[in-house]
Amino acid sequence: MKKSVIATIAILTLSSASIAAVNGAACVACHGKNFEKHALGKSKIVANLSHSEIATALKGYKAGTFGGTMKAVMKAQVARYSDADLEAFAQTIGK
Repeated sequence: MKKSVIATIAILTLSSASIAAVNGAACVACHGKNFEKHALGKSKIVANLSHSEIATALKGYKAGTFGGTMKAVMKAQVARYSDADLEAFAQTIGK
């Protein structure tokens, strides 16, 4: 019994590793707990964006090809994550 529980936990941990890789808590300070705020009064409300729009924006910030006045701030926030991590995280927020 113990072995099957440990195996199940290991599988669940590995399958959610990409989602856990992005520190969503860092986003909350500016975007709100449910991504319902205009970050620093300048951004779109992330909760209103599609998963695809969020993924495109996050990967664009990382590449330096997306963003306005907060481009440098966001680039620094997402630079350490892989595109796959950002894509997985985008699937957890928005609509």
